[in-house]
Amino acid sequence: MNMRVSVARVGSVFVRARAASPASKSSVCVRSAFSRLNQVQVGQFNQRLFTTSRFLQDSKGESKTSAPSSATPKATSTTSTTSSTTSTTSTTTAKNGTPPKNDSVKAAANALGESNLSNSEQRRLDWIIMKDMLKYIWPKGKTSVKFRVLVAVALLVGAKLLNVQVPFFFKEIIDDMNIEWNSASALGVGITALIFSYGAARFGAVLFGELRNAIFASVAQKAIKEVATNVFRHLLKLDMAFHLSRQTGGITRAIDRGTKGISFVLSSMVFHIIPIALEISLVCGILSYNFGWKYALVTGATMVSYSIFTIMTTSWRTKFRRNANRADNEASNVCLDSLINIEAVKSFGNEGYMVDKYQSALTKYERASIKIATSLAFLNSGQNLIFSSALTAMMYMTCCGVADGSLTVGDLVLVNQLVFQLSVPLNFLGSVYRDLRQSLLDMGSLFSLQKVAGQIQESPNAKPLQLTNGEIRFENVTFGYHPERPILKNASFVVPGGLKTAIVGPSGSGKSTILKLAFRFYDTQEGRIFIDGQDVREVTLASLRSAIGVVPQDTPLFNDSILNNIRFGRLEADDKEVENAACAAKLDALVKQLPDGWETNVGERGMMISGGEKQRLAVARVLLKNSPVVFLDEATSALDTNTERQLLTNMNQVLGDKTCVAIAHRLRTVADSDKIIVLNQGGVEEEGTQAELLHKNGLYKSMWDAQEQVELGEEEVAEAEEKAKNL
Repeated sequence: MNMRVSVARVGSVFVRARAASPASKSSVCVRSAFSRLNQVQVGQFNQRLFTTSRFLQDSKGESKTSAPSSATPKATSTTSTTSSTTSTTSTTTAKNGTPPKNDSVKAAANALGESNLSNSEQRRLDWIIMKDMLKYIWPKGKTSVKFRVLVAVALLVGAKLLNVQVPFFFKEIIDDMNIEWNSASALGVGITALIFSYGAARFGAVLFGELRNAIFASVAQKAIKEVATNVFRHLLKLDMAFHLSRQTGGITRAIDRGTKGISFVLSSMVFHIIPIALEISLVCGILSYNFGWKYALVTGATMVSYSIFTIMTTSWRTKFRRNANRADNEASNVCLDSLINIEAVKSFGNEGYMVDKYQSALTKYERASIKIATSLAFLNSGQNLIFSSALTAMMYMTCCGVADGSLTVGDLVLVNQLVFQLSVPLNFLGSVYRDLRQSLLDMGSLFSLQKVAGQIQESPNAKPLQLTNGEIRFENVTFGYHPERPILKNASFVVPGGLKTAIVGPSGSGKSTILKLAFRFYDTQEGRIFIDGQDVREVTLASLRSAIGVVPQDTPLFNDSILNNIRFGRLEADDKEVENAACAAKLDALVKQLPDGWETNVGERGMMISGGEKQRLAVARVLLKNSPVVFLDEATSALDTNTERQLLTNMNQVLGDKTCVAIAHRLRTVADSDKIIVLNQGGVEEEGTQAELLHKNGLYKSMWDAQEQVELGEEEVAEAEEKAKNL
């Protein structure tokens, strides 16, 4: 008897441990590896999805953001991302409807920038992305957006014209100041007018620039919202193979950086690239017209050498950026995995191991960031050398002109002002090019996610599922998550409509896989699945999944109230319907004990309620959905015996004549089923009623006898606990 009790206790511990296992990570997002140490919030996903970065006006902005301020890679300090491709993984469907192996895995790798591109390929990709972004700046059929862009461009041109005019006013003031220092004469009207014109021109240039920023802001933000929403929608449509093969931290960081990249690219195209070209053209033209071809030659040589040096050096530095970004993603993923599986980390005492793993990733990031900082110093030094040489040459020629009387002191000031004015767009040219390449890399990762093709494709001629009695038929189905290791092997069986059918068998026999195939989370490698005579691959996914309700082994809960978690089963349900479903799932007693009642927050992945309460909430959600076909995948494994019996009784009453498929390890919970299908080694071993299977004295009978001994021990433990309470 003691041995039986021990076995029962071990089984109970196993059930509780499995019920407490972490849910899917597909809705979780990382703000950054370090900032997530205190809290992991699923609700932060949408907030981070729409967060954008403000372009740094300082030409040295990159040096502030690239150099690591600490050993921890923060989201705001990450100025690089890995290269990615827009070439999507083709979904070449074989005759059995199965895509090539690992297509989604490869596409996910490309989307996260894990495949390298040559510089020429990357530049070609950059131009494609730039071309795609033009549709957001000049969208078809949106007159208001086009009007804003035109006004912003007009303000841009006006600002640059005023900016170039400022040195001319300064020159005239210098030349007209022919007054001795010891003279007490008042300034003339002309000089006074020039001084006020000088101030007005400077103020006007700044004012026009700020108005331009304000008017164009809505264009950039709408583009970010549209792209981010499209990517998020596409991610939710992707099949389970993609989501199970990805690293959530890497994907969410790609989305975060990509949306920031959109903001910068849109702003730079209108506010920096065009203005730089316009201002450089104006300054070169003025110098050439007023002072001769030598000045234009020096200016042109400076522009060419500066541009070539900047582009070549930036291309060389890209590999350091990619390495830093890989290390940043690795650190973020380690941190996320540790926090999501914090219970396992603590229970096995592996905090030190996870810290070492995290520190190893940070060390890689540190080394790459140092290379970024040192290469940035080389880039800045070279740029300054080129510009300083040009400025020295210009000033020497101008001073010679003043000395021989061909130029005035005002001309010396004018040339100096124009050259310094040229330095502003030149500095921006370097920083804009660097940041533009960075943003295009980020956007490439984002757009690659949007172009990942899912393995589960809806047929072009798909029709809504028409249910009559809910019969499910598997015909010669073969399937494996890895094709070389099939779980189901030529399996055939029928689930009668309107009845309760149980599917049992040893672990790994394919019980839960049947649910995923019926739901079309995956497609079969061979064979077909029918619901009321309709091939599931020939009906729309929406109608198929709305017709099936499921209580999974691991209950996926959102960081929201009990009421809203249940309402997720049918969003249009009112509060009364939600409460009725909760009562049927025996959840009302729990709610009455909670201070906030139905508004009680269940915590991240439901960690603030017990495993049994999570399962009852999942049952309530499915009951509220009211689907004609219901799958129960170990729906009561975390409940005590009494609660389980009450819940099963209620569910049998509520389900009525629905088609119910119960997947179970505990055979007692399905003993009253109209039909029991026994799976073993990928096929159907036996099928029949409880009495028929016990009479066959086969696999089911041996499983039943083994569990009877264990459950007898559990009952003895329960009786002992009940007696202890009454003492």
